[in-house]
Amino acid sequence: MEEAAGVQVLPAFSPPKRAILEAIRRLGEPSLEDLATAMGRSKMSTLKHLQHLEAHGLLQRTHHRGGRGRPRVHFSLSALGVEQLPKAYTHMTLSALSFVEERLGRPAVNEVLERRASELYATHRPDLRLPTLRDRVAILTKLRDAGGYMAQQGTSKREPFELLEYNCPIIEIAERYGEACAAERRLFERLLNAQVEVTHRVVDGAKVCRFVIRTRDGPDTDA
Repeated sequence: MEEAAGVQVLPAFSPPKRAILEAIRRLGEPSLEDLATAMGRSKMSTLKHLQHLEAHGLLQRTHHRGGRGRPRVHFSLSALGVEQLPKAYTHMTLSALSFVEERLGRPAVNEVLERRASELYATHRPDLRLPTLRDRVAILTKLRDAGGYMAQQGTSKREPFELLEYNCPIIEIAERYGEACAAERRLFERLLNAQVEVTHRVVDGAKVCRFVIRTRDGPDTDA
């Protein structure tokens, strides 16, 4: 690993290695066996990828004792590993929002975030005009996953439904402007025509953003 002007320069990682980083993020702290099974690869092949990623400081090991025998090794992402996950244009957006706050005040920041949410609503609403809430959640999950949120739909076939996001591309924005999270939840409610409750947030230290989604009473006023 090299450093240029104080910034670590990492080599380009192959798709399998990036897939392993994302799988570890989704699984939390998987063992080698758990990860190999999830990836559909042999333990030897998976271990080679893990050793390469660990050599570049992207992984860290923990040891869990379970029953007899030696403790099992589990893997999790280091801070540098998390940095390799998809990110939005965070620095540019933070600079813009800071400028708005400085010139027009904090309420203007909220107006900018709500305007952006309205633009996203107009873009994605046609894709979510589906009769069942479960199908709408499925489409929203795909949209969020494509946006770098590592999104996954819960397995329940009945309400409440779950939307899980294992990566937050805008976490630095959310840490400074909590209004971004509130605008996101309201956007989900409009797109899904449903009640959306947030129970876990990556920005608060959780490993996943968890949205619990239920049918709400009343007509679809945004139809």
